[in-house]
Amino acid sequence: MDTAELVERIWGRDATVWTGRDENRWLGWLDEPLRMRERALELEEFAAGTSEFGDVVLLGMGGSSLAPEVLRRTFGEGRLHVLDTTHPAAVRRVAEGFDLKRTLFVVASKSGTTLETRCHLDFFWDRVKRPDAFVAITDPGSELESLARQRGFRAVFAGEPTIGGRYSALSVFGLVPAALLDVDLSRFLLRVDEMVEACRLREGNPGLELGEQLGHGWREGRDKVLINPNPGSFGLWAEQLIAESTGKQGKGLVPVPGETERGPDRQSAEVRVADPYELGQEFYRWEFATAVAGSIIGINPFDQPNVQEAKDRTNEVLSGHDRGLTPAMSGSVEELLGEAAPPEYICIQAFIDPAREGELDPLIARARETGCVVTHGLGPRYLHSTGQLHKGGPNRGVFVQVVDDLGDELPIPKHDFGFSRLIQAQAAGDFAALKERGRPIVRIRLEDI
Repeated sequence: MDTAELVERIWGRDATVWTGRDENRWLGWLDEPLRMRERALELEEFAAGTSEFGDVVLLGMGGSSLAPEVLRRTFGEGRLHVLDTTHPAAVRRVAEGFDLKRTLFVVASKSGTTLETRCHLDFFWDRVKRPDAFVAITDPGSELESLARQRGFRAVFAGEPTIGGRYSALSVFGLVPAALLDVDLSRFLLRVDEMVEACRLREGNPGLELGEQLGHGWREGRDKVLINPNPGSFGLWAEQLIAESTGKQGKGLVPVPGETERGPDRQSAEVRVADPYELGQEFYRWEFATAVAGSIIGINPFDQPNVQEAKDRTNEVLSGHDRGLTPAMSGSVEELLGEAAPPEYICIQAFIDPAREGELDPLIARARETGCVVTHGLGPRYLHSTGQLHKGGPNRGVFVQVVDDLGDELPIPKHDFGFSRLIQAQAAGDFAALKERGRPIVRIRLEDI
């Protein structure tokens, strides 16, 4: 179809732009900035009423944590911290390094059942047990909403059910944290409104132009997307949006924030955030672009059919019915990398303490010597981000799983496992899911890099 028709049909909620299944049910993000503009004062007044808290810790994963993390890095960290790992060292740093009597916990989960987030909530509730120190952001009718109201949380913010997690940056999942960062929401959303109107145009449409570039680049074999520049680590959020939206049915774009080397399998996509208050409109431009690219690629950009695989295997490990899924250290990194070549991509999956991420640099440098693009992500964060692409996308990934010493177990109230066991199970579950799909993968210790 021509570009004018494509824009008109997207705004007309025409599911046949994609696969003709249920895509029209997941287009609430198109109008969410307008709805949020009406709630801006409410969110700002809520944030102003939390001044007694010295720190704010957001407990969330994937679409509930990545936009807040980019907002935090873009506007300045302030008092907001994002906990999106189950590594016991990171959880301990919050539990032992913060004054929990002056810490506000924002529990964010669209489904209300996200395993990591519910474990975080159980852990910190057991230590604090002050309803006024907890806030929930979740979709209406979820288990988390019921629990939050039962316990009398300070506030419960309802998400928009017609928006998937990775398209929720401009909903309460992004804007409640933004308000807690003292972002002027009216000013922020004014810039977003400008982009919304621009994305209705038949010509000079920024979202359409980026989407066509991504989609046509994929058709031409340039399926690696170099995201540069990367202000405020914008690529952390864009990775999930692109990878989880397009990586399915053996197809998909591979987002590579920070990579710069050109090659026949690569295309560059510019991030336009010259001022922090341009971040919201850039979120919207990339959301619209990903919807356009999904149409060109011929997939449903709003589902994630393969994410459950790793979750199922994680649950098998946690239940003790893992059938030998938990792997030992296995394989040779040198042999694996020695056989890698473009158009493959190398993915380093690190189930390690986030504070030690810099220790991956020698491995990343060695992987780049292959001439392949290199991506790296922290587990279990990436399971909610690029994990869909790794399993449902093109079979061009070469995977290195990295684990570290977890130290003593950190128990989780109400569960018969602790955070060490949980992150071990998540690593084992994803390793098994990739193995079953025939993906080349090795497992090594961080200390051996």
